Amino acid sequence: MIPNHIKIGNAEKFISQYITEHSFSKIGFLVDSNSADHCLKQIEQKFSFDFHVITISDGEENKNLSTCEKVWQELINLKFDRNSLLINVGGGVVCDLGGFVASTYMRGIDFINVPTTLLSQVDASVGGKLGVDFNNLKNLIGIFKEPSCVIIDTNFLKTLSEKELKSGFAEVIKHCLIRDKKMFDKISKFMWSENNWDEIIKHSISIKSEVVNKDLKESGLRKILNFGHTIGHAIETTYLNKYNKMLHGEAISIGLICESYISYHHQKINSSDLKLITDYIFNIYKLPKLDSVETIVQNTYHDKKNINQNIKICILNGIGDCEYDIKINEDLIYKSLEYYNQKCDE
Repeated sequence: MIPNHIKIGNAEKFISQYITEHSFSKIGFLVDSNSADHCLKQIEQKFSFDFHVITISDGEENKNLSTCEKVWQELINLKFDRNSLLINVGGGVVCDLGGFVASTYMRGIDFINVPTTLLSQVDASVGGKLGVDFNNLKNLIGIFKEPSCVIIDTNFLKTLSEKELKSGFAEVIKHCLIRDKKMFDKISKFMWSENNWDEIIKHSISIKSEVVNKDLKESGLRKILNFGHTIGHAIETTYLNKYNKMLHGEAISIGLICESYISYHHQKINSSDLKLITDYIFNIYKLPKLDSVETIVQNTYHDKKNINQNIKICILNGIGDCEYDIKINEDLIYKSLEYYNQKCDE
């Protein structure tokens, strides 16, 4: 079931409809340098209302408090008050940061998220997680706050490279692995060009919405949405400022392999399931062999699910089922990374 505040279809139509139904003193669009050129320009000429555009630099490295300060200052300069609206048009960085900025400006103004990447449409669009990175640690500063409206227009996906599309697809794979074996079997038989994005996006949103509705603040079940992310985020953090920086989905896809290996080690999935998951991911992604393994392992200690420096992850209890709060040690993380690197050599 897709929540009522999530609209799938023409972005210009839904934005105009929302603004017509409400009364705002000021309207602003937050974009990055990519979504300004490739997305906002596609729809802005059809708007019949006055608006301001605030542009930030693109990239995860700009998802920080320094960027927030610049946006807050711009809102002040534009004389935005508590009856203003901020519309965030872009990928996960824009929607996360823009939602966080709007939710904290004058203790909260109305905001809409218009995710324009596959990653943000299937993942960041649902669940109300907002925030920024801090000292190179992913999403350390943030809050829970649902947008007033989320508008998903699959036409924006045409602006993405295949590399960016595949980055978002890692979250699609995760949703299937944790909740829907039948859908995993289905997508694993598709050629990449055969993917039906409307069907895939609706499926992922339905899964994430169902989980979030049962556990909004991530005290229990919602933790399964982090499958692949303990090790995946540690990899992403490790490579964030390197010349060979990884996209989020590339790092998460490696995390899915590693945490599937840990599931196998716990005798929760069999060797054929582990092989199926590993081969499928390697078939989609061109993934590098990992150096800096020691740093990756140490970065897993910064995961928000940990308690008292005990590393806790999610593991599969068979494809389509997932457990959370599984305590593991460093040695098992090393083994999972070794397994991944061995597969790179095959």
